[in-house]
Amino acid sequence: MSLRTSRRHVLPFAAVAVAASLLAGVAQADTSTPADPKLIADLDAILATPALANAQAGVQVIDTTTGQVVYQRGQNALLTPASVLKTVTTAAALDLLGENHVFTTQVLTSGTRYGSVLVGDIVLRGGGDPSLRPADLDALAKQVAAAGITTVTGRVLTDATRYDSVPLGPGWAWDDEPYSYSPQISALTVAPDAEYSMDTVKVTVTPTTAGQPAKVTTFPAEAPVKFTGQVTTGAAGSGNSSGVERKRGVNEIALSGSLAANAAPVDSLVTVEGPAAYTGEVFNGALERAGVDVVRPAKAATGTETTQPLASHDSEPLGKLIVPMLKISNNGIAEHLTKEIGKVKGGQGTWGTGSAQVNGFLKANGLELPTGRQVDGSGLSRYNLVTPGKLTSLLDLATRKPWFKTWYDALPVAGNPERMVGGTLAARMRGTAAENNVHAKSGSMSGVDNLIGYATAPDGRRLAFSAMLNNFPGARPRFVLDAIAVRLATGPAPAPATSSGAPAKAPAGAPAARSFQAPSSASPEAALVPATRWEECETLGRC
Repeated sequence: MSLRTSRRHVLPFAAVAVAASLLAGVAQADTSTPADPKLIADLDAILATPALANAQAGVQVIDTTTGQVVYQRGQNALLTPASVLKTVTTAAALDLLGENHVFTTQVLTSGTRYGSVLVGDIVLRGGGDPSLRPADLDALAKQVAAAGITTVTGRVLTDATRYDSVPLGPGWAWDDEPYSYSPQISALTVAPDAEYSMDTVKVTVTPTTAGQPAKVTTFPAEAPVKFTGQVTTGAAGSGNSSGVERKRGVNEIALSGSLAANAAPVDSLVTVEGPAAYTGEVFNGALERAGVDVVRPAKAATGTETTQPLASHDSEPLGKLIVPMLKISNNGIAEHLTKEIGKVKGGQGTWGTGSAQVNGFLKANGLELPTGRQVDGSGLSRYNLVTPGKLTSLLDLATRKPWFKTWYDALPVAGNPERMVGGTLAARMRGTAAENNVHAKSGSMSGVDNLIGYATAPDGRRLAFSAMLNNFPGARPRFVLDAIAVRLATGPAPAPATSSGAPAKAPAGAPAARSFQAPSSASPEAALVPATRWEECETLGRC
């Protein structure tokens, strides 16, 4: 169903009642179902907060059962999506690659085998796996040993040629490069943790005796990094001022500050220059532990070597990989999906080809207009532009796709404290009708705060919404986004009485309605959230 647009103006609180009566007719233009003037008035009141003075807001809400637009304002404005762009990337990936798509890492031989000796090289060929971990490399090394190879006269050749050699996306900020939310992208990469923070090394700082340097270790131990400076162990109770910062362009990590003698060890995730070379070093260590001696140091493969297959490792299927991608907003997985779409569907593992294929998915499903711009998969780039209306249309479309349940379940769930359920919304909207109801993706950077997803009303209707706030200075007015989601979950105006005179009942299992109060224009902005570049840094505690 096509979504008709209406032109509306931002209204002050005093005009809310008038707006409700005028806009009821606008909403009715899409369907014969009457609009809910109370909902319109409440959302208008939320958006009228002084916290949005001089900012830009775009909101659209659709009843996915009927396709009716029940509210919209600024729905055709081109806005910066930040991480809500991951919904577009995952939808395209599920549609174009399928839920069961896997990424395969291969070990191959290049040379001649003489008993337990391989005269030649071992090739570690990356298949774009965004979830490859040191334990997986250990398992591959054990397969090499189990095949009877004990000596390799050559070296480990790291083959990352499935994707191009461009490591950072268009428009990514240079000062984000050391941080784990901005990894270098490669078809061969390794992640030190269960949340697949690819191309990072975990640096652990452990206090020793007061006045002495703290102990610093890395995982994986083979990570090709060196340290300068030191973290000093401070007196008990002196707190933590330790710093672990990678210098731009090199694998040198500067240590500074102090850590109290009675403090717990502190972990930091730091990106590494050259993901494929890093992975090769970790694989070299795995081979050594498995009893396989590789004579020469690792280097990059050309991709043209004559090889024979020896071992392989498959990732979890795509339908499972999108869970950490959406729940905790994993940027690396999003970029791998983009390049993988490009490789599989367009023949090139590049951002340009991948983005073109994503755009082709949107066009094939009638979502090509209005024209926006997508240059990466995660939303890290400020070059990206999209309208709230297109995002809501995508949410509506997804409900009719065979992969919808997988996608819906992978979205963060408001107020749920479980890490891989609530994700980036675990601490938001608790104690409201939105808790364990709203499934939505957040997205933020300086001057940008967005939330798009689904709210189930008390009568069982699934409402798709896009709420995007751009171009505000200073603190983020996050309460606006949460208030919109809570209002949708609270439901429409009280249901009309039945023929018996009793109020109509909501379907069994529907969330209970709760009272809603729009923020007062005179209230202090206590709900404003300090500005950060990315929502991911909230998750990682590194803002």
